[in-house]
Amino acid sequence: MIIVMLGAPGAGKGTQAAMICDKYDIPHVSTGDIFRANIKNGTELGKKAKAFMDEGKLVPDELTIELLLDRVSQDDCAKGYVLDGFPRTIPQAEVLTNALAKAGEKVDFAINVDVPDENIIKRMSGRRSCPKCGASYHVEFVPPKKEGICDVCGSELIQREDDKPETVKNRLSVYHDQTQPLIEYYEKAGALQAVDGTKDKDEVFADIVSILG
Repeated sequence: MIIVMLGAPGAGKGTQAAMICDKYDIPHVSTGDIFRANIKNGTELGKKAKAFMDEGKLVPDELTIELLLDRVSQDDCAKGYVLDGFPRTIPQAEVLTNALAKAGEKVDFAINVDVPDENIIKRMSGRRSCPKCGASYHVEFVPPKKEGICDVCGSELIQREDDKPETVKNRLSVYHDQTQPLIEYYEKAGALQAVDGTKDKDEVFADIVSILG
């Protein structure tokens, strides 16, 4: 069972991916983790990826796929895996489809965690974190006892640059340009399944389980 997670930043697809992996006992394969592991272990592929990252460049699709295929050829992926953060673009999806086809495999499910932009902006721009102890809050959903102050250590809470409304809007705009077309791509391939990501996370997960069977 090969699953691709789709959804805008902040839609909660990472949380759902972790829950799927836990239930079905399959690995959560994220390209970020693969890059870090290969760089840390000083592999040939890791050295190549590091050279691009050190220059602030994106790792090219061919190299990313090579790293990904190396990861999913390991024993723990024999029963399947969940791909998170890849593919992000149509060219990446095409390279992945072709590479899997050579191994007689395909993406079985592309699960789109669907959340409207305005919900995501509200969700992300309400996040606050403690710079000292790392505790997380949300002004509406998980507010601190005293406004702007960490319950745990009493430090002043901050809003991360990533969570500011303008940044969130920019990230959503990039997502719609680059990644949204993947929804159509996987729909044509007959693998797309959508779930309503505005529900409680356990309800979203129950919907995903009923799709996966």
